[in-house]
Formats: sequence, structure tokens, C-alpha cells
Amino acid sequence: MTDLNELMKQAQKMQEQFKQAQEDLTNLVVEGQSGAGLVVIQLNGRYDVISVSIDDSALTEGKEFVEDLIGAAFNDAVRKLEDEKKQTMSSMTDGFKLPEGFNFRF
Repeated sequence: MTDLNELMKQAQKMQEQFKQAQEDLTNLVVEGQSGAGLVVIQLNGRYDVISVSIDDSALTEGKEFVEDLIGAAFNDAVRKLEDEKKQTMSSMTDGFKLPEGFNFRF
């Protein structure tokens, strides 16, 4: 019974940490780039675009070129955000002692 009580305490602590991590990740801002910095996009933890910066030299290359750079910069920012979220969530479970056969998937 003591093991079950300890497991419940760990679960409650993890739930509190999870809630705090969600708040922290919402406030996180990541930056994605493409074209060696010709386009830079910032996203927050809710995937809202905070800013878009396009170097003037990219505009002379044509619409399709700029569109490709914007897409690539956005995808770069999304990947960085996903990596940060995954790392944060998996680090929360490191100290959590689970019974054999249990694991968390992120």
C-alpha cells in the first residue's frame, strides 16, 4: 500500500510540474530561419506567429522564391518548437518511478 501512496504522490507532483511546463511553453518564443537568414519567423508556444522578417535582397528574387523561404522558415520554427516541447515533457518524467512495463510516449 505504501508503494501505491508513493506512486500517487509522484503522480500529483508530476501533474503540477506538467501544468507549470505548459505555461512556460506557452510563453516560449522560437525563431526559424531560411535562406541563411533572409527570412526569419518567430513563433510562440501556441504556434502563433509573433514576427516575420524578410531581407530586402530576397524580394528581388521573385514571389515564388520568397514564398518558399517563408514556408521553410516557418517549418524550421515549428520543428524547433516541437523539439523544445518534447525535451521539456520528457525531462519531467525522468525522476518518475514507474512500475515495470509502463512508459510515457511523446
